[in-house]
Amino acid sequence: MPKFDHHLHTSRHSPDSSIDPLVLIEHAKAVGLDGVVITDHDFQWDPEEVAELAAQANGLLVFSGAEVSAREGHFLVYGLPNLDEAPPGVRLADLLQVVKRHNAAIVAAHPFRWDQPFDELIATHGPSFDALELVSNNVTPETRHKTEAILQRHAMGATGSSDGHERDAIGCYYTEFTGEIATIADFVTALRARRGRPRHRPGAWQTSGPVDD
Repeated sequence: MPKFDHHLHTSRHSPDSSIDPLVLIEHAKAVGLDGVVITDHDFQWDPEEVAELAAQANGLLVFSGAEVSAREGHFLVYGLPNLDEAPPGVRLADLLQVVKRHNAAIVAAHPFRWDQPFDELIATHGPSFDALELVSNNVTPETRHKTEAILQRHAMGATGSSDGHERDAIGCYYTEFTGEIATIADFVTALRARRGRPRHRPGAWQTSGPVDD
């Protein structure tokens, strides 16, 4: 079952990250990941740039999505052709429509962080996300508990990822998927079908707490 860390930032396009892209792929392989999805802040790598990095990854799958800074919070999007319709400050309602129009996928990053009124977003937009980020380097036990409560009431997937900005965070949490994933389209399909489950890497720092089998 492929293991993906799909919330990662690089120093190339996220000013708050210290992870060089080559270090990212080297460390991701070292900790046993099968793939990574780079989600730089409001930036999606173009296909040529992704292909150049993937060519140096020696079998590690390398894709790109983006962490979009919407008006109501941060959301991970995968499978958009570009971010022309998803600029910083986009309204969540509009972002959801863009994702739907392109048959892409959307995951709510670290719900409730910074006092985000995530319950209100669900009340307004319904369970419109393919998944909620249940565990990551920026999910606390308190916000995880609130997210778990929402997932008990609404049918959405749950993911794990590092939200890594430093090398040692890579793969501390990840999502394990059933079925083969070879392309970003496969990854989007797996997310939308809720074929993933959040996992933690033993020995890594677990801000959100461990994930039970």
